[in-house]
Amino acid sequence: MPNQDQLTKIRAGKGFIAALDQSGGSTPKALGLYGVSESAYGSDAEMYDLIHAMRARIAQAPAFTGDQVIGAILFEMTMDREIAGKPTATFLWEERGVVPFLKVDKGLADEENGAQVMKPMPDLDALCARAVDAGIFGTKMRSVINAANRDGIKAVVDQQFAVGAQILGHGLIPIIEPEVTISISDKAEAEAILLEELTRALDALEDDQEVMLKLTLPETANHYKTLVDHPRVARVVALSGGYSRNEANARLAQNTGVIASFSRALTEGLSAQQSDEAFNATIAATIDEIYQASIAG
Repeated sequence: MPNQDQLTKIRAGKGFIAALDQSGGSTPKALGLYGVSESAYGSDAEMYDLIHAMRARIAQAPAFTGDQVIGAILFEMTMDREIAGKPTATFLWEERGVVPFLKVDKGLADEENGAQVMKPMPDLDALCARAVDAGIFGTKMRSVINAANRDGIKAVVDQQFAVGAQILGHGLIPIIEPEVTISISDKAEAEAILLEELTRALDALEDDQEVMLKLTLPETANHYKTLVDHPRVARVVALSGGYSRNEANARLAQNTGVIASFSRALTEGLSAQQSDEAFNATIAATIDEIYQASIAG
């Protein structure tokens, strides 16, 4: 069973979810934006040490608390490491009041019918068991929709909910993330189909089952409002999806009940070269900006 204090915070807490879950493929880009070039590390191990140092610096910033950040999504290697001498998930909850989630997908399969489902996850049960032992509250997994193709979108949603049922079986709350690519010409049409497919899948859940949704900010404000209000949905969060922080925040504020779960938009403006004072001031301003957009809806 999920921790009830954490569940209450996720359902009703004011704030947003920080996405600190860059994986192997996106880590060099994240480090580059942070001012750490690829010449600064000679191996994957060194690269992961550097990205953990960045995440730990963010998590220890004075503004990074449950007052404005209600949750944080971690990469598996981050879950396995420590911050300030405590396991990361324990540190986040006990020291910061931030609910920990774990990214569990292993990347995307090749595109089919304008969509990319997730690669197989044969070790998911073992990973979920480890996550429970580590004090993780929920999980996150991402698929991608590149066209308004019902077959592709249905395949994404069906897989997300099938894997979600497996995760629910471990007492974890899954964040279901069918990302719609922001640059496609038929984005609004894809979102209309996605709303129908998500509603169908949610309506089929048992009364005691609850999931979260992580969705691309839609073309029409409040497009997903019926999902925000759905009894099987604990919370709807939005990804920044490549929008600048300003645009993402502006779109977010127009969607009632949806809160942010930003990754790149959260770390925008942060640099390894900044003094602690400058770094903490930058992240504090960013957190407040995303918080205000999250509670505006």
